Amino acid sequence: MTNDALETPAISDILARLIAFPTLSRQSNLALLDYVEGLLRPAGIRFERFASDDGTRANLWASLGPEGPGGVVLSGHCDVVPVEDQEWSRDPFTLHHEDGRFYGRGTADMKGFLAVAIHAMLSAANRPLRLPLHLAISYDEEVGCLGVRGMLDMRRTHPARPALCLIGEPTGMRIATGHKGKRGLRACCFGQEGHSALAPDALNALHLGADFITRLRTRQMQLEAVGARDEAYDIPYSTIHVGTMHGGTALNIVPGRCDLEFELRNIAADDPDAIIADIVEDAEATAAPYRNRFPDARIEVEEVSGYPGLDTPADTPSVALLQLLLGRQDPPIKVAFGTEGGLFHETLGLPTLICGPGHMAQGHKPDEFVSETQLAECAELIAAIIGVLEDGNEPALTKPA
Repeated sequence: MTNDALETPAISDILARLIAFPTLSRQSNLALLDYVEGLLRPAGIRFERFASDDGTRANLWASLGPEGPGGVVLSGHCDVVPVEDQEWSRDPFTLHHEDGRFYGRGTADMKGFLAVAIHAMLSAANRPLRLPLHLAISYDEEVGCLGVRGMLDMRRTHPARPALCLIGEPTGMRIATGHKGKRGLRACCFGQEGHSALAPDALNALHLGADFITRLRTRQMQLEAVGARDEAYDIPYSTIHVGTMHGGTALNIVPGRCDLEFELRNIAADDPDAIIADIVEDAEATAAPYRNRFPDARIEVEEVSGYPGLDTPADTPSVALLQLLLGRQDPPIKVAFGTEGGLFHETLGLPTLICGPGHMAQGHKPDEFVSETQLAECAELIAAIIGVLEDGNEPALTKPA
């Protein structure tokens, strides 16, 4: 069935429904996907789910137009960060409209974009598209871009590969061509327990961890002083950050183990594997001097999460196309936060850009919001993209670069 006789819901109505689903990371998003599929199915839009291993969450890939290669995939995640311990002035899972803003968890990051994209898919369902339009909705992005990987792996060999991926993360509708890669790591520091009254006869794992942190800080200063730089970023060099430190059970016990969680965010010019190899050497250099007295002294470094960076060249034809469709020639930017864009580029080989409504400064905070004007500008951009797909003659959208 087509949507000739169907009334397409307003973007605000779709957004209200999306916000009402509390799709926290690692929790089920299936009810939200049921709602989206319920909109897409009567319009004749093709779709496929890609479930998580435990079946509680899933990705969705929807398509319309011809089934061949080329065209555009609009991509966004539907999971949101928690609201606990945040002081909201309104129910975070009920959409509120006030003074030209829509408030609710995920309005900026990034259900606002999803509402616009879903509305655009429905509006375009009867358009004579010569190139395909796709919509990708993922889960568990906020905890390391975990969910989308399974869907991309399944799409890797699909013959109908899009020519452009547009990630709708909030950029204030500026075109972004890149973000840093991220590696999340854990360092397990092993000392030797003892009574605190005899502390010098034991090896305090917290002290071992503190010494390792000092080496990480030195490594960070080296990256800042002599490492590669990319002035498109607010922080133009790769960074190392320690986020947590856990160890010890009681004041009168010398702790035998300490765990650190830290991360590396690297610019494209730096090799994250080489930096991590240096960090592993730092860990060994920290523990080695103690082994004569404490043979089990060691620091084990393991990678626990990560995603690749994105570094689309500014002269990629799709950049000029989006500038044309937006009606302005603002130079591309690079964003501080991570996205699934690096995975789309790395796995599917797609030119990938980031451009979406709202600002990340409003994301992850109480009273998160996106403005009406930003949603309207996003809707205008996607409508213009659909016009290009209908025309079918734009080289940037006919095949991947």
